[in-house]
Amino acid sequence: MKTNSLDFDAQALREKILDLAMRGKLVPQDPNDEPASVLLEKIKAEKVELIKEKKIKKTKPLPPITDDEKPFDIPDSWEWVRLGDVGTITSGGTPKTSEKSYWEEGKIPWITPAVMSASQNDIIFNNKDVKYINNLGLEKSSAHLIPKDSLVVSSRAPIGYVNIVPFEYTTNQGCKSVSLYDDTNKQFIYFAIKNAVPEMNRRASGTTFKEISGTKFGQTIVPLPPLSEQSRIATKIAQLFALLRKVETSTQQYAKLQTLLKSKVLDLAMRGKLVKQDPNDEPASVLLEKIKAEKQELIKEKKIKKTKPLPPITDDEKPFDIPDSWEWVRCQSVTTTGNFKSITPDKIKIGENLIELADIESYSGKLINVEKITEKVGSNKYQYVKGDVLFAKLRPYLKKVVLAPNNGVCTTELLPIDGININNNFLYYVFTSDSFFNQIKKEMHGVNLPRVSPKKLSELIIPLPPLLEQNRIVANLNNVCAIIDKNI
Repeated sequence: MKTNSLDFDAQALREKILDLAMRGKLVPQDPNDEPASVLLEKIKAEKVELIKEKKIKKTKPLPPITDDEKPFDIPDSWEWVRLGDVGTITSGGTPKTSEKSYWEEGKIPWITPAVMSASQNDIIFNNKDVKYINNLGLEKSSAHLIPKDSLVVSSRAPIGYVNIVPFEYTTNQGCKSVSLYDDTNKQFIYFAIKNAVPEMNRRASGTTFKEISGTKFGQTIVPLPPLSEQSRIATKIAQLFALLRKVETSTQQYAKLQTLLKSKVLDLAMRGKLVKQDPNDEPASVLLEKIKAEKQELIKEKKIKKTKPLPPITDDEKPFDIPDSWEWVRCQSVTTTGNFKSITPDKIKIGENLIELADIESYSGKLINVEKITEKVGSNKYQYVKGDVLFAKLRPYLKKVVLAPNNGVCTTELLPIDGININNNFLYYVFTSDSFFNQIKKEMHGVNLPRVSPKKLSELIIPLPPLLEQNRIVANLNNVCAIIDKNI
């Protein structure tokens, strides 16, 4: 754990805690505990009595556990068991949804993997957004009434949601339940099942989505400690997990504070309040004339296309005041926006750098990965060069903006933009600022996958400082953001 920045992998720590617990290495063994072998005999006797009383049905004997199945060594006082050895396994069912009489005025909670997903930070199932069926729905389907305090486990899409349910319930086919016999700690078995999820996935079948059958689920092996030790282990895991949640909360709050600080500093920079203006700097109005001349030269050399004149910027469009030496400009006036170099699959070479949307971290502007093209691609890409600003037009609210570290090609959902006689690092900061995004919000279209069109992007306005001041702003922002990222 990197405590100086609260940067840690909570899920990896949880998995390690569970692994130690299931190996008998989280709490010490007590030689005075009744061994699990005796506990297992009691469970078997209870099962026989329940069958005799017709409270449960007699099932086929489970196959003995082989040495090859045992994933690791456990203490001598423990036993390896199958889930079907310590509880009754129940699969779910779905009453006809077209038959309203099965659902109307229902009082029996009907649990599905979808509603379980909201309860995965809790041991006890607490999602109230469940559907309800009635007794007629149970009678007319393969659903079963499952006793309270049973464990429900999602068995498909995905495998591995787990909760203890403190009331009677039923489930659909995407769940399996374990109703434990009395001589077992349900919280320990809850953690044992969580630890066994990867192994369940390995034994699952299916292509579109994996599913573990009721039979295979019941054959899942878990370690069984003495009953007293089960309680000690479950208590210790719960304590450690609670501590992890506190650290996660602190981490999230810390990350929000980092984001807020960066946003405030960036806002000051965009308003000309981060560094002092130097009266000796050539004003942005002169820079803008140079940019216009450079742009005409690029058009003449056919490096960029001639575009229609943009409308003048009105006072109503300007979101805030800027220094007198600055200018408000439209994006297309000072960049290559709209002049994207599309390349067809047949011209893309093996070994070229490729950047996809998933390669850019949301909000941070960090490049997570640069892929190499290893086989023929199936769609057109955009060419970019080192130093271009790659701007994500798809879901721009994620602020997936990055400075290209090399030459290559990228998905057409990323727009490679180059500044004309301006600092691209400054342009990068402009594109990640709240003031720029506030303009984009008004121009996004699409419901499921909102995006901004290159045309709309080209019309957005940005503040343009003198070139030397751009350089000072970038240097200052780089330093401040590095300090915020390292520690507050």
